[in-house]
Amino acid sequence: MAHDDLTDYRPTDTRDWAPDLQKSRIYEQLLSDIILGALPPSTPLEEKRLALRYGAGLAGLREALGRLALEGMVVRRARVGTVVAPLDLREIEHAFEVRRLLEGRSGALAALAATEQDIADIRSAFDGAEEAVARGDYRALLEMDRNFHKAVAWATHNPLLARFIVSLQNIATRFWIFAMERQSPEAQMTDILLHREAGEAIAARDPVAAEAAMERLVGNPPSAGGR
Repeated sequence: MAHDDLTDYRPTDTRDWAPDLQKSRIYEQLLSDIILGALPPSTPLEEKRLALRYGAGLAGLREALGRLALEGMVVRRARVGTVVAPLDLREIEHAFEVRRLLEGRSGALAALAATEQDIADIRSAFDGAEEAVARGDYRALLEMDRNFHKAVAWATHNPLLARFIVSLQNIATRFWIFAMERQSPEAQMTDILLHREAGEAIAARDPVAAEAAMERLVGNPPSAGGR
C-alpha cells in the first residue's frame, strides 16, 4: 500500500479525525495536557472553561472529550461531570503487561511492512532531542516519544494493533512524566539512543533485531522502579 493511501488507514488520522479538524486539535491538546500533568488526575473538566482555554467550539470539544472517555483518559460521572481519569497504578501495570506483548511484535511487523515515508517518520521522531535534554524540556521529549511509538505502530499497517498500541502508550506516558523528572540527562540520552537503535533496526528491515529493540523500550512497570 502506498503511503499516500494511508489517510483511511491510520487509526488516529482517519477522515473523521483528520489533523486539520478543530476537534482533532482539541483532542491532541487535551491529551497532551493530561499526559503531562497540566490537567492533573481528577481535575473537573468544565466545558465552557475548556472552550475558552483552547479557543474551541463546544461541539468540537465535546467530541474530543468523548474520544478521550473511550480511551480511558477522562471519566464521565453522573451528577459530577467529566474529570481527568485518576492516575491508577494498577491500570498502568496492566498497560505495561500488554505493551510487552505488543510492542516487540510491532517492531517486527514494521520492519517488514514500513514504507520509506514510515521509516522517515520513525527516524525523525527524536530530531532535536539533544537540545530538549539540555534545556530540560520534558514536554518536547515526551512528544518525541509519543511520535516515535505512533510512527512504529502506523508502520505495521495493522490498524487494530496500532490502535491498541497508541492507547496503551498514552496510558503509560502519564507515568513517565513523573519518572522523567527524576532521570539524569545521561539517562534520558540513553533512552533516546535505545529508540534510535530500534528505528535503525526497522529501517534495516531486520524483524528479529527490531522486535528485541522494541521490547527493551517498554522498560519496567512502576512496581519495578521505572526504566
